[in-house]
Amino acid sequence: MSNLSLVLIVLGMFVVTFSIRFVLFASAQKAAMPLWLESGLKYVPVSVLTGIIAPMSLTDNVGLNISLTNPWFVGALVSLVVGVLLKRQLLTISIGVAAFFLAKLLVSP
Repeated sequence: MSNLSLVLIVLGMFVVTFSIRFVLFASAQKAAMPLWLESGLKYVPVSVLTGIIAPMSLTDNVGLNISLTNPWFVGALVSLVVGVLLKRQLLTISIGVAAFFLAKLLVSP
């Protein structure tokens, strides 16, 4: 594939993506969401992140692995405890990542 073809493909993707978003954002001021929908949308980021993190933390390449020998599970568990107790996002992420790497260092052969 030539460089010109790649540039045209990227420009085409830009035009399509920009057009769709521009139309949606331009008409967003005119649309009013019901209160029940607006209050329910605040749970979407938490739900999406849980859906991404839970399978990664609770399984390995064999299957379900809920044990302290699973560094992903240890990091998620430490993050959960720190997040519930301290309610500070950056600190929770930092301590969870540190716990993951420490568990990986101690458990991995």
